Amino acid sequence: MFTGLRWGLHGLFAGILVLVLARSVVVGDATSVVAPAVALAVVYTLGGLVVRRCGLATGVWLAVLVVLWLWLCAFQPEGVYLVFPLFFLVLHLVRGVEGPVLVVGLTAAAVAVIGLHSGWSVGGVVGPVIGACVALLIGIGYRALAAEATDRERLLDELVTTRDRLVASERESATLDERARLARDIHDTVAQSLSSIQMLLHAAERADPDRPGVEHIRLARETAASSLVDTRGIIRALAPPELSGEHGLAGALERVADTAWRPAGLDVRIVAPDDLDLPMPIATAFLRIAQGAMANAVQHAGARHASVELSDDDGGFGLLVTDDGQGFDPAAVTWAAAGSSESFGLQAIRERVRALGGTLDLDTAPGRGTRLRVEVPHA
Repeated sequence: MFTGLRWGLHGLFAGILVLVLARSVVVGDATSVVAPAVALAVVYTLGGLVVRRCGLATGVWLAVLVVLWLWLCAFQPEGVYLVFPLFFLVLHLVRGVEGPVLVVGLTAAAVAVIGLHSGWSVGGVVGPVIGACVALLIGIGYRALAAEATDRERLLDELVTTRDRLVASERESATLDERARLARDIHDTVAQSLSSIQMLLHAAERADPDRPGVEHIRLARETAASSLVDTRGIIRALAPPELSGEHGLAGALERVADTAWRPAGLDVRIVAPDDLDLPMPIATAFLRIAQGAMANAVQHAGARHASVELSDDDGGFGLLVTDDGQGFDPAAVTWAAAGSSESFGLQAIRERVRALGGTLDLDTAPGRGTRLRVEVPHA
């Protein structure tokens, strides 16, 4: 649309200039008109190139155009009609109050040209004034449309960026989920089987240490023990990188709090028993659930204080996440991934808890904080 308006402006300027030249030929005054008309056409045509590549100020270029226009009007009064495309050109190039002020000046010059050539009249004054008013109104509308187009383009860029981040987040989440699933499956099958084989071979070795072939049983037990160590290493490698450091899940939560939550202005308290030893699948689930709840507290709830509490009692493993944010209506709102790998949807939390055979208790409402409690039974 804006390209069409610009080409329309160029066409209007060229059309009026051709009419002025044709009028001068008809009245037999072409000799004095050709020079300013050609100069005006050349400067207008090459103006954009000169301004962009030679660094010439826009004001200088416009001043040259106005001088050449007045030169043309001195010999051919019909050249005054070129003031209308000049109105739009000035409003397009000159920002702020200076644009309308220059339009008023051009209007006064056009009125003076008409008055000097054809005599002073109401029509000679009203015509340029009406043209200036129309140009101002169209210029205001053009700027409003341009501003709206800029906002829409910015919004589109933000949407594209958010979509790309969401895709990357979903891909990363799917990868981590698959790694966690593999770690859980290996832990529940291969690692448990190797542990059982090791214990059975150890029992057979102790039952009759002098029996023939006991050295083969011992070698088999040692091989099973070595394989179990390797298997546990594979499980650790498949676990989320946040859990690869010391102090298990509590240490991972402290590191995430120091790098993500506390820098965002959220005062987070991590509470966990010293002897807490969570299975890797549960530790992974609790880490992701805590990340999702904290992402909601930081990005949407406007919370200032929050806590993450881990527990291990007769009822099973527990995770309690609380914040003092503005809360929400669980029936109407779900936490949506917002392009961050920490973002975790409420539905995804329910599915993860359900996969572990646990329970989820969410206590929140608009205007008060959120309390999320997860219980997972012991294996």
